This record gives sequence, structure tokens and C-alpha cells, in this order.
Amino acid sequence: MTGDADDMLSRLRAVLPQRWFGDTTPVLDSLLTGLATGWAILYSLLQMVVAQARIATASGSFLDMISADFFGALLPRRPTELDDPFRLRIQQELFRERGTRAGLETILTELTGRAPVIFEPARSGDTGGYSTGGLGYGVAGGWGSLALPFQVFVTAFRPHGAGIAAVGGYNTGGPREYASLSMVPTPVSDADIYAAAASVMPAATICWTAISN
Repeated sequence: MTGDADDMLSRLRAVLPQRWFGDTTPVLDSLLTGLATGWAILYSLLQMVVAQARIATASGSFLDMISADFFGALLPRRPTELDDPFRLRIQQELFRERGTRAGLETILTELTGRAPVIFEPARSGDTGGYSTGGLGYGVAGGWGSLALPFQVFVTAFRPHGAGIAAVGGYNTGGPREYASLSMVPTPVSDADIYAAAASVMPAATICWTAISN
């Protein structure tokens, strides 16, 4: 069943006893055509509802509503983002690893293309210890502390930008001007990075986040 008006009309005619009517039935034809047209529209609407009720087939604003239902304001559509990339991000977020160090590293790497530096002051793998390999006096690293439970220090990195159009850098021979980070086009903002880190952290934990170029 295709659901178009001609198919609906043929199905209506098929259930009517033909002996009741003559060969020419303009009034009946008009009545049945009107019913078939209305039901074809309803059938098309039903097909659209079925498609928009599933992430795999939803499109347009319905994908935005699905994202809002699951994630609130944490996963908006990016500027100029098409349906398929947005759908993929929604599916990834639904099954994302959360509440772990690996989950935090993965989401920030996916977002920025650069792996973050993660330091847990209560984790010996980050701080080292006496008579063990790893960090120690005179070696770059951080001091551990058991007085900071359920806390992590993260240095996240902004994505490598494409620069500012028509503006060169020092010693490039191109045009120069005073610039700021706001002039560099990037699909990922600092707010996106903070929100991504917060979205995978366990409840009652603190993620101290610094963002660097």
C-alpha cells in the first residue's frame, strides 16, 4: 500500500459491489475521490510521524527536539550542522562512557581533536611516589594530596584553528593587524569544552578545568 490518492481510490472501489452501480458514476467517483484524497493525506502524515519518532530517520527540528529531550541544553545543533552529523553526535552521546577518566579524555579529544592533560591528586599514577618510577623531586609533575578527594585538574586545548582570513602572522610577509581569539573561526567554543567535561563527570565531583591554546 503506497498511500497515494489513486491507491486509496482503487481500494475503496474494490470493496464496493459493482452490481450496485452502472458504468458511469460521476457522483460516486467524486465522493470516493474526496475520501481517498483525505485518507492519503492522513496516511502520509502517519508515515512522517513514524519517521520523526526515531533517531535514525528523524530530520530537521525533530532532531533538535530529540536532543533536547535527552540532553536538555547540553547538546545543541552547531551552526550550519546538517542532520546526519547531528544525528551521529546524538547517538554517540546516548552510549558514551561516563563517570570515568577514560570517558573524560575521550569526549574532550573528540570535541577538540587534542587530548587533554588530566591530573588526579589522589591517583599515584599521576603523582608518583617515594621509591617508585614516575614523578619525583626535580621532575616535572604535580604534588599529590589525599585532602582533595573526588577532584580532578584538567587542561583542555582549543582546536587548532585555521587562522584569520586575509591576516598573516609575524615574519610571514602577509598583512598584519591586532587580533583576538574572537576573530578566529571555530565550531567549538570554550563553553562547549566546559559543558563536555561536566557532562561526563560523576555526581558530587569537581573538575577544575583550564583551557589553553
